[in-house]
Amino acid sequence: MIYGFGLYRFDSDAGKLFRSGNVIELGPRLVELLTIFVQHPGQVLGDEELLEMIWPGDETKGEENLAANIFNLRKKLDSGQYIERITGHGYRFVRDVKVIDPDTSTQGQLLPPGGAVPLDSPFYVARKTDEEFYKAIARRDSIVLVKGARQVGKTSLLARGLQRARESGAMVVLTDLQHPSGEAFSSIEKLLLECGERIAGQMNLKTRPHDMWSGLLSASANFQNYLQREVLGKISSPLVWGLDEIDRLFGFDYASEIFGLFRSWHNRRALEPAGPWRRMTLAMAYATEAHLFISDLNQSPFNVGTKLALDDFTFDQVAELNGRYGAPLKDESEIVRYIALVGGHPYLAQRGLYEMTEHGLDLLSIEVNADYDEGIFGEHLRRMWVSLTRDAELCHAVRDFLEGKAGLTITNFYRLRSSGLLIGDSAQQAQLRCQLYARFLKKHLSLI
Repeated sequence: MIYGFGLYRFDSDAGKLFRSGNVIELGPRLVELLTIFVQHPGQVLGDEELLEMIWPGDETKGEENLAANIFNLRKKLDSGQYIERITGHGYRFVRDVKVIDPDTSTQGQLLPPGGAVPLDSPFYVARKTDEEFYKAIARRDSIVLVKGARQVGKTSLLARGLQRARESGAMVVLTDLQHPSGEAFSSIEKLLLECGERIAGQMNLKTRPHDMWSGLLSASANFQNYLQREVLGKISSPLVWGLDEIDRLFGFDYASEIFGLFRSWHNRRALEPAGPWRRMTLAMAYATEAHLFISDLNQSPFNVGTKLALDDFTFDQVAELNGRYGAPLKDESEIVRYIALVGGHPYLAQRGLYEMTEHGLDLLSIEVNADYDEGIFGEHLRRMWVSLTRDAELCHAVRDFLEGKAGLTITNFYRLRSSGLLIGDSAQQAQLRCQLYARFLKKHLSLI
């Protein structure tokens, strides 16, 4: 079995420990001890319990022997960063541990990154938000919001949360608002009919929205009646409705009516404790700052329920991803340089590691050519540029920001943060997301 944690990969069967691709020699006793720890991450293992695992039935081996071996193992693993002593209780392995398929790091099986990461992909790196999302789905919260910039992994997380819901026995339906045609968005009635038809198709329902749509009721009232009677009314299990790219609604006049409808279902949970709405969870993924488009907070689903933010990768997470790609970044200093270049951006981090592994590139060659229009990040950078140049005001705001000028407005800060260009908690704390963006934007903004 191969285990991954931080910069390390441990092959327990072969008794070999690797750090950024380099072998670290371990004696038989340390191999045995490390195997126990990686098989019980986060658990406090008592002294007597460890002694029995390592020297079963040997009463001549005491705590001093155990402490000496753990001391030696900790030296191999950057001192106390991995194994923690819990005074009076025992020891605990404090890092997250992943079981790695040894076949996933071979070059011939790599797929270029892009779009949602498949459920069975070994290159999906879980973040703190993942577990929070799973817990909210398991609790059957009324509304679960996942917010993050473009290409940060919202769809991949949504897919995993919905799969967890299926495995727990819930009925799951998914609406990706990128898919309906422009005609479907021409009116609220057409859009809700489209959503209803897609839900009916996924659930194999005989009665379709068109069969019971009434000209005497509003589109939102018709849609609500359909969900209550034909969807929730026909199942006894919980229902989780995943809504991806919900941002697409923000630009339409009827958006407030749809969001008000979502909010009303949240309220009806409290007003009708025995009603069917207690069995429905809305899981919505979006990037845009909702408060820029919704003026009536009492009609907004974005200020109730569970709100989660999906952030960039940390150092440890980039190191873990690097290990899964076979450690093309050779040591910690290279990982630090790489993070400075791409800023922990999940897509960029994976894209660069893929190119290094698949084509045998080193970090220096990635750094030198990173901001080229036809380089490995070119498609991503061009898409960002096209989006930015559609808005003259944002272009000027970015140019002024790069030149160190004051005056970034709160609205422009939020819009640029939603697009993924800036990071920070406020306009005063705003920073460009990474060196790659700075280099590319300085070069292109100087030409307009």
